[in-house]
Amino acid sequence: MAFFTPAEEASRRMKGRMPWSLVATVFFVGLVAFLVLLLCGNPPLMAQEYLSNEEPTPSSVDRVAMPMEKSFKEKFWRPGFLPWLKEKLKDTPAFFRDTKLDFKFRSYYMDAHNTADQTNEAWAIGGALSYESGWFLDHFQLGAVGYTSQPVYAPETRDGTKLLQEGQEGYTVLGQLYGKVRLVGDNFLNLYRYEYNTPYLNPNDSRMTPNTFEGYSFTGAYGGKEETVGLRYGIGYIDKIKLRNSEKFISMSEAAGAPQVNRGVSVAGANFSYRGFNLGAVEYYSQDIINIAYAESRYLVNVTDNLGLLFAAQFTDQRSTGSELLTGSSFQTTQYGFMSGVSYRYGILTFAYTNNGTGANLVNPWSGYPGYTSVMVESFKRAGEQAFMVKASYNFARFGLDTIAAYALWTHGWGAIDPATGSPVPQQDEYDFDLQWRPKGLLEGLWFRARYAHVSSRDGNTAGFPINEIRFIVNYDFGLL
Repeated sequence: MAFFTPAEEASRRMKGRMPWSLVATVFFVGLVAFLVLLLCGNPPLMAQEYLSNEEPTPSSVDRVAMPMEKSFKEKFWRPGFLPWLKEKLKDTPAFFRDTKLDFKFRSYYMDAHNTADQTNEAWAIGGALSYESGWFLDHFQLGAVGYTSQPVYAPETRDGTKLLQEGQEGYTVLGQLYGKVRLVGDNFLNLYRYEYNTPYLNPNDSRMTPNTFEGYSFTGAYGGKEETVGLRYGIGYIDKIKLRNSEKFISMSEAAGAPQVNRGVSVAGANFSYRGFNLGAVEYYSQDIINIAYAESRYLVNVTDNLGLLFAAQFTDQRSTGSELLTGSSFQTTQYGFMSGVSYRYGILTFAYTNNGTGANLVNPWSGYPGYTSVMVESFKRAGEQAFMVKASYNFARFGLDTIAAYALWTHGWGAIDPATGSPVPQQDEYDFDLQWRPKGLLEGLWFRARYAHVSSRDGNTAGFPINEIRFIVNYDFGLL
C-alpha cells in the first residue's frame, strides 16, 4: 500500500471576485483560534454534509464530530424498550442474554427543482431492523441489518431523488450480515457485510438507507478514556459496496466508474487523540483505479464552561494507479482545507476554507465527501475551486427549548476550471437552513428535521440555476433489546 505523496505545488490564482478581505478574515480567525488553543488545553464542528445527516446539530464545539474522529469506532446501541424480555434472558448464555435488537424508522420527503423546470420529488418510508448477538465464549459475535425504502408519493416523471431506486421503485436488502471475532481487548476482525465509517469510505446516510460494504477488516483501539492517550486503527480489504438506493452489491471499481473490471480497495489508517488534540490519516488503494490519501488534525479547548474554540485542518491527495482504468489516462489532484469555530453558551459560529488542485475534479465514489465546505447540495470539489463557508448554529436551551436546534450557512465557490481544457466555469453560492426537534421523555429517539437549500450561479451562466431543494425527515430510533 502506497504512502502519502507530496502535493502538487501549482495552485490556481483566484478568478472570481471573492473579496480578499473575506479570505483574510478566514485565516485570521483560524490563526487566532490556533494560537489560543496552543496556550490552553476536549472531544467530538460539523460541516461535512454526510456527517450532519448522521448527527444532530451540536450545541458546542466539544460535541462536534470530525471525519477522522468517526473512523474505526464501534457502533452505539440505544437501550432496549422491552426490559421484560431482557429480564427473561438474564439467566441464558451471554450469546442470547446480551442480544441487541433495534428498529430505526425513517420518513423522508424531498423536492428539488431548478429554472430549467426539472423537478425531482418523492416521499418514502422505511428504515432498518438491526440484530446483534452477545459474545459466544467472549470471542465470537453475529449481526445482521435489513433495510427497506418504499414509496408513499413518487411521480414517475420526477425521479432522481435517490430516496428510491430508478423508476421510483421501492427496495429491500440485507445490507449487513457479519461475524466479529474478538482477538484480545478492543481488537476485532470484522467479516463480510458491514458498515464502515471513514472519510472516503462511509455510510453517507443522507437518503433512506446507507452505503454498506462486503469485505474483511481488522480494527482496534487502545486507551482514550478519562483524558488518556487514545489510539484507534484499522486495516482491511473491501471488495463490494451497496450504494444508498440499491439492493445490489457491486465491485468497488464499478462504483467508482470502471465497470470493465472487478477491483476492491485496500484500506489502512489510524487516529491518535489526547485531550483536545486529534491527528489521523487513512489510505485507500484500488489497483488500476485510484489511490486516495487523507489526513486530518484538530485541536479543541473549552476556555470556560460557556466558551469553546476549535481549529482543524485536512488534506487529500487523489491519483490514478496502474492501468488507469478510471479515466483512461493519468490524473492527480489535491485538496486542503481549514476550519475554525467558536461556541458560546448554546451557539456555534464556524468558518471553513478549502482549496482544490487543478489536475482533476475530486471524487468520492464510496462515501459522502469529507471536505469542510461540503454542504447540502454542492460539495465544492471541482478542479481549481476554492470555497469559503460561514455557518451559525444555535440550540434554544436558554429559552427552555433544549430539544430544538437550528443552523444557517453560506458557502461560496470560485476559481473552478474544466480540468480537460483549463477554461473557467461559473462560481456558485449555496445557502442552507436547517431546523431540528429531538423530543425527550416518552418520545426520546424521535428526530424531526426540516431543511432548505438554495444554489445560485454567477458569471452570467445561469443554465439550470437557481436550484431550490426542500427536505422533511422523520427518524425514530426504537431500541427493542
